[in-house]
Amino acid sequence: MSAYSSVLKTPGVARIIAAQLTARFPSGMLSLGVLLHIEQVHHTYGAAGLVLAGSAAGQAVAGPLTSRLMGVLGMRPVLAVTTAVYAAGILIIALVTMPVPLTVLVAFVGSLATPPIQPAVRTIYPKLVTSNLLTPLFSLDASAQEIIWIAGPVVITFIATQVSTVLGLVLCAGVIVAGGAWFIASPELGRVRIPRSKRRFGVVLTRPTVLISTIVGLLLIGSCSAVEAGVVAAFQGTGAAPSAHGFESGIVLAIWSLGSLVGGFSFGHLPLSPWSLARRMLLMFAGVALASIWLNIWWMIPALLVSGAGIAPALAAMFAMTSSSVKFSDTAEAFGWISTGQLIGAGIGSAIAGAVIDQHGAQGAFFVSGLFALVGVIVAAAAARSLPDLRGRDSSPIPDTEPIPLQPS
Repeated sequence: MSAYSSVLKTPGVARIIAAQLTARFPSGMLSLGVLLHIEQVHHTYGAAGLVLAGSAAGQAVAGPLTSRLMGVLGMRPVLAVTTAVYAAGILIIALVTMPVPLTVLVAFVGSLATPPIQPAVRTIYPKLVTSNLLTPLFSLDASAQEIIWIAGPVVITFIATQVSTVLGLVLCAGVIVAGGAWFIASPELGRVRIPRSKRRFGVVLTRPTVLISTIVGLLLIGSCSAVEAGVVAAFQGTGAAPSAHGFESGIVLAIWSLGSLVGGFSFGHLPLSPWSLARRMLLMFAGVALASIWLNIWWMIPALLVSGAGIAPALAAMFAMTSSSVKFSDTAEAFGWISTGQLIGAGIGSAIAGAVIDQHGAQGAFFVSGLFALVGVIVAAAAARSLPDLRGRDSSPIPDTEPIPLQPS
């Protein structure tokens, strides 16, 4: 814990973490919020799945493209424009009742402007702390990120089931604007200039670590999103009327968040071997598999505690390994691809889970989640020989003046 204390004592670090978490908080709310809102309007999870698929497609295009633009136009202009457009798209979906195809189009166009906050902040991190504190910083960031991906659904579930799905989406848009403004105004953004990359767009994906982290991140967050949909369906059911049992889903998701936070702070900062990612994904899969056996709240809570313990450490491993494998001028685009993978995973996981819930009930969503997590374990294990060994070395990016070392084969 002393490493975390040293990280937080570094000037500017606590502020930039808080600002970016606030700006990104709706990322963990939107998939579930849209799922609940469209289901309430059109009375089918299948329609919600189509809207989420449209959103995922827009995010797939946006992530690496807007991240690379930050090296050309600067971080603040890109972040300001994308934040405004993204929030507007959410408000249209919340306030205007439209046919499903038109809603899908709005979701796609709005998601093309997904703000590249995650790539921006992870590009800034190596400039804020000494190299020996960079891996603990990525671990701290990944642990705190669980407020977004796990605790966020608790908030949206409570508001959507107990108050209004429209209010839930309007709240998302408001937080995006307020948090984005805070992050954009942060002094740290003005102190870091992302160099224009000399490589062609997309070439960074030829780095095995970047590609593996993008794929495994998609599978990890896809698994999480399927669990979120399954938990809500298990305790909420379908239909337009809010259920008194909706609050139970918030409790279960909060416990899941606690498991991830504990896992992140307990071992997310430990030195990384090439097999660390696979082991952490295996822990996540084991918990989800246990939870799928019986959708009883007292069974699901300990199972999801086990699952959660692997989430933040797995994310920390992806961030640190990626940072150590690319040049500084390529870090924004690299993290852009990883961010895109996670956002696509959130949309696809919810979309597939929603369709399966319609046909097979809430338990089907847990089987979807388990399949996502299992494939993540397999990919991480099969690719272990291509991942860096960070035991005894830090995760600082490669200086642009140095050649990129060959990856293990």
